[in-house]
Amino acid sequence: MRKVIAAFNMTLDGVCDHTTGIADDELHQYYSDLIDDSGVILYGWTTYKLMRFWQELVQNPSGKKSLDDFANSINKIPKIVFSATRKDTGWDSAELAKRPLEEEVIALKQHEGKDILVGSRSLIIQLLNSRLIDEFQICIYPIIEGKGLQLFDQIKDKIILKLNKTKSLKSGAMVFYYEPVRD
Repeated sequence: MRKVIAAFNMTLDGVCDHTTGIADDELHQYYSDLIDDSGVILYGWTTYKLMRFWQELVQNPSGKKSLDDFANSINKIPKIVFSATRKDTGWDSAELAKRPLEEEVIALKQHEGKDILVGSRSLIIQLLNSRLIDEFQICIYPIIEGKGLQLFDQIKDKIILKLNKTKSLKSGAMVFYYEPVRD
């Protein structure tokens, strides 16, 4: 069965605003590899709009290998976008979800294929509260922001995690690989 992987960045104090962090070559390569090894990525509309930046970079490459590779990876992976108001995604590799999030994820897990990435905070929260996340790959930057959007501020119940491995990046950021402990 396919795994649902919540892959996200945050500061040491839990802030997950996309403007906070250390987006260097190594981090872009890490995410390019993760995306290339996955079958689909799920986005809410807000995060999806931010990711459209990479669509433009595919059309007009930056000349910087790590950025251009990431842009190509994000361009190629199929994307399912959750929005109640939109009619079109404007990206050939993206489609609007046809079912509610939980139903879509349960259906995707039943099909053969590569793992399912979740790249939006709002979707991660919903799937955590529904106990549908199988793995976390959380990159924590060595930054204390002090203010901003918290990744886990809307979790209903305590979730105990088991640490499977870590990956240290040259920037001082760490990627923690966790899985929820199931009852």
